Amino acid sequence: MYSGRVLRRLIALLLVLFAVPAIAQTAPTAPRVQTLDEALAQDAAEYAKQFDVPQAEAERRLRALADSVAVTDTIETVYRDRVAGVSIEHKPRLRILVYLTGDEAVPNRTLDADGLTVPIVFRTGAKASRDRVIWAITYHQEAIRAALPSPPAMGLDPRTGELVIVVPSATAAAQGREALRAKLEGIAGVPVRLLVLDQIDINLSAPKGGSRVEGVSPADGKRYLCTTGFTVTDGTRYGVATAAHCLDDLTYLDPKRTATPLSFVGQWGWGYQDVQINAASTPLPGLFFADTGRTVERPVTGQRSRDSTRAGDFVCHRGETTGYSCAIVQLTDFAPAGDLCGGPCLPTWVTVAGPTCRGGDSGAPVFIGTTAMGIVKGATYRGGACIFYFYMSTDYIPQPWRLVIGPTTPPVPPLPFGAIGPP
Repeated sequence: MYSGRVLRRLIALLLVLFAVPAIAQTAPTAPRVQTLDEALAQDAAEYAKQFDVPQAEAERRLRALADSVAVTDTIETVYRDRVAGVSIEHKPRLRILVYLTGDEAVPNRTLDADGLTVPIVFRTGAKASRDRVIWAITYHQEAIRAALPSPPAMGLDPRTGELVIVVPSATAAAQGREALRAKLEGIAGVPVRLLVLDQIDINLSAPKGGSRVEGVSPADGKRYLCTTGFTVTDGTRYGVATAAHCLDDLTYLDPKRTATPLSFVGQWGWGYQDVQINAASTPLPGLFFADTGRTVERPVTGQRSRDSTRAGDFVCHRGETTGYSCAIVQLTDFAPAGDLCGGPCLPTWVTVAGPTCRGGDSGAPVFIGTTAMGIVKGATYRGGACIFYFYMSTDYIPQPWRLVIGPTTPPVPPLPFGAIGPP
């Protein structure tokens, strides 16, 4: 949990730079709860636009990708000592690529799902296994940070089995790109590839999930905005999860701007977590807003773990600033630069391609269909443009809190909250 002093420093150094004005938003009618098929159709429409396929084909592909999770989980278990990563390829056709170390070939196979035959292609020659690279990041991160002028972002490239370390152009020029790569590779003990990029990693500060919460900072008197993620319960209390770097004292604003104070329960913001829970005074259903205008809600029917998430997976998020959008997962083992996790971040964050991310989206729900994936933490910018955002998997919601599953009707009428679960 953040101490008061650490929280004030984070607010002063990060959030004040990305304050978002509290602009009124209204919804003309009460939100409607989507069916599972309607939720899939909405996300498939975004997929169809991005990959230039018919709507029906997009829906079949998203169903097939959901069915393929169990298959790729099994493959990763069987070939654990060799797997560098698994990725999804969408063009020129949908297929699953498995990258293995060594030269021993593994026969390709196919997955038949929802009328589609999806090839599963095994490629050998990856430079290191996923387990080996993650171990290197975890145990050599401090030495890697000490070898550079500023703490870098780093992560596993699942297609090559390399540790990718992001360094600014000035650092690469001063030390020599190849000399620096060799130096860092000697520290990490695994193959390293440098990504020369002048970037900034920041938190994205902004009760149903996917809705608006605000608070006034005691440090500077300014109002800050975050987005609610998912509804949670500890078996007795109900609340909403958002990002830990949001303010402690939050007020939930429904689509009609009705304000509901949410009591602070706790925050977990070190290493692999960035999550805060604020409790509601009434039971909450497992619903979240999944459209920009907050006119439709989705039920949460399940969650997908980080280990079951693949590079190339198609996911969506609903941020209070950017609204609803969908994009492709890039990395599943990413450690942001700097000290955004109350110190160094562990390689447990998942990145999703931009350009849709801005301040105020912190805490937003990440999902596909009615499956919860994670909670938005921050983003990487270059020249003011969002390159990608990164989220915390729902794996790391602190026990005994857990997601509220299903659009159950609580004994008391639920508050009209946003992303997965009202506060």
